[in-house]
Parts: sequence; C-alpha cells; structure tokens
Amino acid sequence: MSAKEDQARRGVMLDAKDAASRTFAHEPGEGEAWWWVGVLATIKATAEQTDGRYALVEILAPDGYGSVLHVHHQEDEGFYILEGEMTFYVGEQTIKAHPGSFLFGPKDVPHAFTVDSGPARLLFVFSPAGLEAGIREMGEPARSLTVPPQPEEPPDEAEMERLAAIGARYGAEILGPPPGQ
Repeated sequence: MSAKEDQARRGVMLDAKDAASRTFAHEPGEGEAWWWVGVLATIKATAEQTDGRYALVEILAPDGYGSVLHVHHQEDEGFYILEGEMTFYVGEQTIKAHPGSFLFGPKDVPHAFTVDSGPARLLFVFSPAGLEAGIREMGEPARSLTVPPQPEEPPDEAEMERLAAIGARYGAEILGPPPGQ
C-alpha cells in the first residue's frame, strides 16, 4: 500500500472514530424538556451533538393552539407531524397536515401553525442548529412531560417584547398572530 493510500485509509478510520464518539440516543420521553410559549418542547438533538448541522425538537401542542406568525433568518425548518391535525401557513400557502405529513419552511419565509385537532405531537428540524438555545432562553424547564398550564390571558406587551428580543438574538422575527386570528 502506498503512503497516500495508507493516509487515506487512516483518515477514514479517524472519521469513523470521531463519528462514533458523537453517537447518542434518546428513549421516548428523554431529552431536555422545556415549557416554551405554550407547548412542551423536548430537545432531542443539539448543535453540540450534531456538529451544528441540525437540531431536532419534539413538540407537544394543545388542541386549539396557534403559534405566532414568525420568520427565521438563519435556519430552515422542517415539520414532521406524529399526532393531531394541523394547519400550517408558510408564505402564501395554507397546508393541512395530519400524522405522517412533512412540511418544509425555508428561512426568510414567514410561517405559523394552528392545532385543529389535538393535542398535536410533531418534530421540528432546524438546519443549521442553534435555535434550540433560544428555546432554552425563552422557556422554563418543564415540571412534567405535559403541555404547560395555559394562561388565562394572552401574553402582555412586555412579555411579547421579551420574546421578540430573544428571538432577534437568534435571527427570528415575530410578525403577529397566525393568519385568520
């Protein structure tokens, strides 16, 4: 074997060792659980674990929930529906989604969703990773693996400003309520 072939072979072995050292797994119910803007967000994969390539967050949202209309300027977002019936608003499109549906929301395109029949359980995939840090900063550690208690009143102006400021640090912009609300 030539020196060049041996070096290439060792490079592959080193890459495989590096990948193996970053391998991780979560059982159902495992991950960082946060009560975040009215939903349970369980962070399953972080920037640190994926070398910044993506973050994966499992969301549990109550029946009737509506996210704010917002836009990400740093990452694309994918949505995979596990349970529940939902409506997504992505740019000018309105998309009905049910278990097994996958939607893609490119960065710089406003989007929101509502839970039509729930609770809804879905996966958010952020690429590249990083926005999961914003979830931690906006949320609070979940006291149970359930949807957080829903407030009787919508967030006041000070709370919306706090969330908007945190979002802005992560390249996200709050635009308003979901379309039709």
